[in-house]
Amino acid sequence: MRTHSKVKQMWSDKVLYLMLLPGIAYFIIFHIWPIIGMKLAFYDYQILGDNVFVGLKYFRELFSTPIFEQVLKNTLIISAMKMFLIFPIPIIFALILNEFINGKFRKSIQVISYLPHFLSWVVIAGVWFDFLSKSNGVVNEIIQLFGFQPHDFLTDKSAIRWVLVASEAWRNIGWDSIIFLAAIMGVNQSLYEAAHVDGANRWHIVTRIVLPHLYIPMVTIFILNVGFIMNAGLDQVLNFTNDSVNSRIDIIDTYVYRVGLVNGQYSFATAANLFKSMIGVVLVLSTHFISKKLTSKGAW
Repeated sequence: MRTHSKVKQMWSDKVLYLMLLPGIAYFIIFHIWPIIGMKLAFYDYQILGDNVFVGLKYFRELFSTPIFEQVLKNTLIISAMKMFLIFPIPIIFALILNEFINGKFRKSIQVISYLPHFLSWVVIAGVWFDFLSKSNGVVNEIIQLFGFQPHDFLTDKSAIRWVLVASEAWRNIGWDSIIFLAAIMGVNQSLYEAAHVDGANRWHIVTRIVLPHLYIPMVTIFILNVGFIMNAGLDQVLNFTNDSVNSRIDIIDTYVYRVGLVNGQYSFATAANLFKSMIGVVLVLSTHFISKKLTSKGAW
């Protein structure tokens, strides 16, 4: 009887379930189905005929390749910079937005901050190329006002990683702040009223009421970010790379793209990508269990 009522309820909400289909299809096609193809890392791929099982051959080749050590180092450095430097920014941005009394002004700032997230990295790279241009970029114009010589940030090995971090923060600060704004909006208003009665100022309210409510989403997002530490941003790096800085920002994803799609070494590229994915899974599980032990909060 209960099953019949659930089916009846699902049928009455069929339009809502139909709206889920594109999202479900996306995850099946691009995230679940490719898992089956991961077995290619253990086979010698043949265009004609059956694939030959070779065990860990391509993993041994991967770890013995001199360039792999460098791309792994680049990946970890860039991902760590993004994770630790960008992670607090959406939280601070959400707290600042929450302090705006004027609702229309706050909504306008929100909309403006969301827009870069919907731009492709091709467009964003074009914007930053103009922004950092050595000849007429805004940054170099400001530098020259203070009497310094213009600097080409996009070909400077010591600066390019910071350019990646800055452009990533600019693109995602508004979008990433949504979950924190939602948590802030969910704070019980009676807590604010009680705080005002007790004579609390805005700093006390933020530190004693608002931040504790952000604790769970902060822990969850941090754990997920740790799991993606091996994903340093393929699209971004492809658009910002050049011969001068490639050695500093060549990451595992670009290495897999170059070896797999450009050179046609599909089994070798699959082994590299599988290694990256397994590290991500181990990091997510490890961070989750450590967080559960220390704080009783985890990703699930």
